[in-house]
Amino acid sequence: MEDIILALGKKGLIGVIGFVFFLLIFRYANTLFDWIERQTIGTRSFVMEKLQFLFIEIKEDHITYALLFFSFGLGSIFLLVIGILGSWVFGFIVACFFFIFGWKIPKPFLNFLVERRIKAYQNQMVDGLTLLGNGIRAGLSVNQSLGMVVDEMPNPLAQEFNLILQQNKIGLPLEECFMSLAKRVPLQDNDMFVSSVTILKETGGNLSEVFDSIVGVIRERVRLQQKVDTYTAQGMFQGMTIAFMPFAIGLIYAASDPGSMVPLFTTPLGIVMLSAALILDVVGFIIILKVVKIKM
Repeated sequence: MEDIILALGKKGLIGVIGFVFFLLIFRYANTLFDWIERQTIGTRSFVMEKLQFLFIEIKEDHITYALLFFSFGLGSIFLLVIGILGSWVFGFIVACFFFIFGWKIPKPFLNFLVERRIKAYQNQMVDGLTLLGNGIRAGLSVNQSLGMVVDEMPNPLAQEFNLILQQNKIGLPLEECFMSLAKRVPLQDNDMFVSSVTILKETGGNLSEVFDSIVGVIRERVRLQQKVDTYTAQGMFQGMTIAFMPFAIGLIYAASDPGSMVPLFTTPLGIVMLSAALILDVVGFIIILKVVKIKM
């Protein structure tokens, strides 16, 4: 092995390493380019799709600028500030953390907003379908009853039903409008509601009685979900307490004995230990969230 290295020389060794690296890149080029696309254009497309679902209108250019700022921008700011004040090495580590954090946080944050909107929609379905059934029972058509729900109910239910009316006005059949609603809001209760409307529109039947039955099922499901949320709230609070406890202890030590905290930010071993502690704290908090989250 040593004879081969000596025969190749420094430049030859660099050339061999470069050639092997090129072969690896060429072999996994499609996978690599797909990953790059998902992390760049794919992230922007994901953000645009979720914002459209949330009825938030933002230009694509503004989304791109925001993604770049929350990743490269925040990382560069922390690198310059920490580097000028003290340690460039620690500043670089913090900058890398905020770069990854800023690039990855939009997806879970938007997913949280989407889940909150879907949950609010589910909680409003009981009142909305009751109002819809009363309108049909009073002799109104489905479109007129939907319009009454839009006028009386708050968002997000009013926005979703209003979108059905707008799509129907431009010529889309009502059944397809409801199917589009089922795709936008993936809930079992919503699928049951949409299926009942589309089937009874074709075969005929008493929509108001069907809505009353669906309302009863949804009411019991919501009541059960609220009980589950009550039981898991304690686990969520414990997880947050455990996650923020190291930061509280660090602040106590910094206030009582500031000199004891200096090696964590100035020595290589302290920086490595601090980085490992932050990573383990985040991983533990994510695991706790997955444990206490129960899907119905």
